[in-house]
Amino acid sequence: MMGGMRRLLALVLTAALLVAAPSAPAASGPAPAARSGASLVVTGYAMVGLRAGVIRRDAHALDLVGVSSLTILPHARNVERSYAGLRRLARLAHARGLRAELLVSNWSAATGDSDSALVSRFLASAGARSRAASRLARIARREGWDGLTIDLEAMHSRDRDHLVRFLRMLRRRLPAPVELSMDIGARTSLASYRRSGFDLRRLARVVDRIALMTYDQHGASWSGPGPIGAIPWQRRTMRVLIARVPRGMVDLGIAGYGYTWPSTGTGRSLSPRRARALVAADGATAIWHRRAAEWSATLSNDTVLWWSDARSYRRRVRLARALGVHGVALWVLGSADPLPDLLARGLRGCPGEDPVHPVVGGLRARGQLCGRVPAAAARPRGLAGVHRALLQPHRVRRLAGAAAHRP
Repeated sequence: MMGGMRRLLALVLTAALLVAAPSAPAASGPAPAARSGASLVVTGYAMVGLRAGVIRRDAHALDLVGVSSLTILPHARNVERSYAGLRRLARLAHARGLRAELLVSNWSAATGDSDSALVSRFLASAGARSRAASRLARIARREGWDGLTIDLEAMHSRDRDHLVRFLRMLRRRLPAPVELSMDIGARTSLASYRRSGFDLRRLARVVDRIALMTYDQHGASWSGPGPIGAIPWQRRTMRVLIARVPRGMVDLGIAGYGYTWPSTGTGRSLSPRRARALVAADGATAIWHRRAAEWSATLSNDTVLWWSDARSYRRRVRLARALGVHGVALWVLGSADPLPDLLARGLRGCPGEDPVHPVVGGLRARGQLCGRVPAAAARPRGLAGVHRALLQPHRVRRLAGAAAHRP
């Protein structure tokens, strides 16, 4: 058994080093800039129209930009055509040495929500799944995306098997260097995940990463006032997920926004900056909730505000470190406060300090990681991904296959 593990480790390390070798061409865009021993991978989601200055401002604190989004369509073409706004954000990310991933969703502009009936029809059709998988693989290859993130929401238990079939097909058709990830709304029970169309164990065998959307615990149109994603609630939802999914492939979602609850009518979302401005203009008092790690205020017209800001972000980074997960995923750049430099604050840490990263920890002990690392080691397909490969057999095969076919 130990000999088999050593052979597996040797295979993974060899494949990872070959895939990350500096002489090999990047799958798309420039190789990510060398980063100082970042054990937490930081994803920031961006929407089309985001100002270029936001990515320039926050690039020091990011590893990956998730670009939202292509949508599923209710006709034979299945997935909308890629467009310039998406590619612009990918270029901005690559120009700063960041990875760029394309989100694919079932969001409906007509209803302002995820389309439940549409996603069920799409997933139930083998032909639709095949056409969409082929189209997305072509887009990823031609446009140089580093990954695809599938963000299908408002699903039902009947969609569970079809979702796994679609992801398997998409994985087979994507080029090996392109990562496949899944956004999943936070739930507090395994039964709830299954009712919502997610078979966690099977999904973990197909995708490279799962971002748990640990926000929208409360919202202006579906609940009374409350935290956007309180720390205790986030802990509960993460425990449920990592009971079925290796924690080394999980990202903790973080809100960079808030909501209003007026005394009459429906509230809206707002940025932390706007929340602070409303409180200051009203002469109200903002209250920091230590347990939830968020702010709230009640204005003179009885409007209640809750929001998650930079201080909230730092608390959740600490939570992610304590849980030993892969990283954090912020929704959404431009609304959120400027991202703090986690490395300067000692919050990102080093992989060797995390007991769930024994392989990387051993390398760090010999001084091969931490401090300034060579660009090859900083690439997402290199040593930083070894611990995830060990947890995911399909990823071991993909790393080895990519190395074998590299000139």
